[in-house]
Amino acid sequence: MSYNQPLAERMRPKSLEGFYGQKHLVGEGAALRKMFESGRIPSMILWGPPGVGKTTLARIFSAGLERPFHVLSAVHSGVKDVRNITEKAKKQQFFSHPAPILFIDEIHRFSKAQQDSLLGAVEQGVVTLIGATTENPSFEVIPPLLSRCQVYLLNPLERDKLIGLVKYALDNDVVLREKEVETAEYEALLRYSGGDVRKLYNLLELVVMSQEDEDKTVITNQLVTEKLQQNMALYDKAGEQHYDIISAFIKSVRGSDPNAAVYWLARMLEGGEDPKFIARRLVILAAEDIGLANPNALLIAQSTFDAIHVTGMPEARIILAEATIYLATAKKSNSAYLAIEKATELVRQTGDLPVPLNIRNAPTGLMKELGYGKDYRYAHDYPGNFVQDDYLPEEVRGKILYDPGENAKEKELQEKLRNLWKGKYKYW
Repeated sequence: MSYNQPLAERMRPKSLEGFYGQKHLVGEGAALRKMFESGRIPSMILWGPPGVGKTTLARIFSAGLERPFHVLSAVHSGVKDVRNITEKAKKQQFFSHPAPILFIDEIHRFSKAQQDSLLGAVEQGVVTLIGATTENPSFEVIPPLLSRCQVYLLNPLERDKLIGLVKYALDNDVVLREKEVETAEYEALLRYSGGDVRKLYNLLELVVMSQEDEDKTVITNQLVTEKLQQNMALYDKAGEQHYDIISAFIKSVRGSDPNAAVYWLARMLEGGEDPKFIARRLVILAAEDIGLANPNALLIAQSTFDAIHVTGMPEARIILAEATIYLATAKKSNSAYLAIEKATELVRQTGDLPVPLNIRNAPTGLMKELGYGKDYRYAHDYPGNFVQDDYLPEEVRGKILYDPGENAKEKELQEKLRNLWKGKYKYW
């Protein structure tokens, strides 16, 4: 064990006997313990809040069952990484050896295509998948993959268990036990860590190690708060809090709460977040959540992204605040997002349908002879620059993919489409 490892890593249990909490899963006679003791575990999704032991359980299973352990982060990995791991796992299969474990952290961040790429390996037993998620897998994991996995819910740790972990670390960690530490108050440690054991240990280590010049450290709420304010590095730009806070920010803007949105914006900027990352997310949000209810929102967001490149901090925070408030108070519509989702699903269901001949390009004589572009009607040759024609493949003709939202702008669009396409599309 390296003394340079963070306290949370030094204290990570190596066996189920040392695992703290989740007795409903790993206690005597519980489901996961029985499977572990039998030497056979299924592919599974571990669902629970941050820092309650999802990664630790996966590592214990791998070590205890002596299986190769492969790790992917859904934040940084793609389909290519999944395929590389599964190919490597296939090469490790021989005789009666059980499948390697593939652990995917934050699996809810995998796209549908990335999750699809796992199906074959899981179904064929090439790997035993253990996915960790803080989000409801019923909504975030595709049904075919979910049906091949058992889902286990990990509960938040109770106050007495968290206090027990603090005491255990002070008594047993090779670094902390050499120091004289007394814990007079626990409330600040528990409040700022939010039930996340990893954050709890990070904060405990920060407080104790900051008092190296003192003969004795007495942990109080005031001391914890002071040390936390002095060290904003606990906002982990590459870790879970990064994603928790950007999620809170986006949901506040989507929910039309400018006060909450500006608060989360300030949290990110004070924590050292890259303003360009925030601006990129605003561009996406403007198209996904405001869309055609206020098309200017996308222009504002893009202008914000451009503007912060030429200003930088601290002035960029003002530009971001203006854009955030504008988007938070704008009318909302996700009709464009839903339209592309429906269209994508239709394409996947129907495959590569042929392009109607009348709207095909005909750059050569042969193509014209074959009927390419025949009977195409040029819209500008007709009154109002419009003529009803067929632009979809015959098999999906009349399918409505764009459904206007319930807002003033799109109600005008709905009326226009109803008048233009009467008899072909049913825009009620």
